[in-house]
Parts: sequence; structure tokens; C-alpha cells
Amino acid sequence: MPYFALTYEVVDDFVDRRLPFRPAHIKEVRDAHARGELIMAGALGEPAGALLVFRAADQSIAEHFAKADPYVKNGLVASWKVRPWTVVVGQDAAETPPGLPA
Repeated sequence: MPYFALTYEVVDDFVDRRLPFRPAHIKEVRDAHARGELIMAGALGEPAGALLVFRAADQSIAEHFAKADPYVKNGLVASWKVRPWTVVVGQDAAETPPGLPA
């Protein structure tokens, strides 16, 4: 199953403004992880941002997550993008990309 990277570019005062929305954001993250859609997620630093890695049949799962995320809905995310991500090292050997040894 394919992987997708969701990245957030956040507003300049994100760290100061996020606290009221953080519990709801973390709930969404944990729920997506419990469903098996979200593999890992974390904050990027300097400048602040986020990277969330999804595993799903298509990128609509990651897009739906972003559109429903309290950080996005409340204007803390300046922009977001979902991109296909080809894992070369770290995935199940059965999923090794063609042309590479398992």
C-alpha cells in the first residue's frame, strides 16, 4: 500500500496560538493512527511545521485529515501539501521498489 507525506507550513505565531486547539489536534492524530492510516507524525523545527506520514490506498485519506484538522480549520496552518512518498529503506521487504535488492 502506498505512503503519503502530509506537510504543514504554519503561521509565524503558531507556537503561541496552538494551545487551545492542541487537544483536539492530538485526538485526530491518535484516531488516525489507531485506524492504521497514520504511520507517524511529528513537529518540524526552525521554522516550525509538521510532517505526517500516511499509508493508504490513495492520498484522499491524508487530504481528508488535513481538511478536518483543528490547526488547519482555525488558521494555524498557512499551507499544506500531500505528496506520494516512496520508501526505499525501512518498509517491509516485500514492498521494496522494483530494481532494488530486498
